[in-house]
Amino acid sequence: MITISKVIQDSAETLKRNSIVEPMREAKSLLALALEKDMAFLIAHPEYELKEDELNIFQSYIKRRSNHEPFQYIAGKQEFWRLDFIVTPDVMIPRPETELIVEAGVKILENIENPYFCEVGIGSGCITVSILHEIKKAKAIGLDISEKALKVAKLNAEKNKVSDRLELAKSDVFENLTEDKNFDLIVSNPPYVPSEDVPGLQAEVRDFDPYVALTDGKDGLSIIKKLINESPNHLKSGGFLLMEMGFNQSNKVREMFDLEVWKEIEFFADLQGIPRMVKAQLF
Repeated sequence: MITISKVIQDSAETLKRNSIVEPMREAKSLLALALEKDMAFLIAHPEYELKEDELNIFQSYIKRRSNHEPFQYIAGKQEFWRLDFIVTPDVMIPRPETELIVEAGVKILENIENPYFCEVGIGSGCITVSILHEIKKAKAIGLDISEKALKVAKLNAEKNKVSDRLELAKSDVFENLTEDKNFDLIVSNPPYVPSEDVPGLQAEVRDFDPYVALTDGKDGLSIIKKLINESPNHLKSGGFLLMEMGFNQSNKVREMFDLEVWKEIEFFADLQGIPRMVKAQLF
């Protein structure tokens, strides 16, 4: 039989050979997942001998991670905004920089009497579910072109007890909205990676995140432009648009705003200092 200390050492070497960053940490995390134990258990019981089924599960995880499948897809979950989210290969993994949208969205909606907002490209639901969790009086509609993504968003809304305040609809941007909704806020993390940049992305992103959520298949700006041009049809006067964008896109995005339609256009940087989110208010 093989012990915890031995299997961690061996698997970390395997991960290292396959160019996985921080292989020791990854090996421990995958073992804790396979054993359904926490890290404290691994530290306290290095002599624990894995049962055959435990070893088989762990080895399958190591094989998947060695192929650069993200840990979150193997685990089927990711924490975001202190909440737990189900993630599958049908949705992008929630990322820390996207919490900028949640933070700004909460500030906008917290002083509105009965706030109503929309997310375009809801994916896992991490943005909308987090905002609804913070603003108990808010209601939202989430749109996505992917039916599979909508199913994941529904599961996450149920898991985090906000499903009674969330409507979901299949739509390419605003295409299938049945009427002009008077939203206080529209949020989106659109596909903004230029198609020519996709081959150069990390394998974990390039090979596993859904392509349709990564790129518009063009210059990465077409959905952003559509959101800026069409959001005024669906926002209340004085309503806001919050949108994530990619590296080096802020100048081009700024130029898309008609200053006779929009005011207070602000850009917010992520922890690396990259302009990552734009906030704009409708006149």
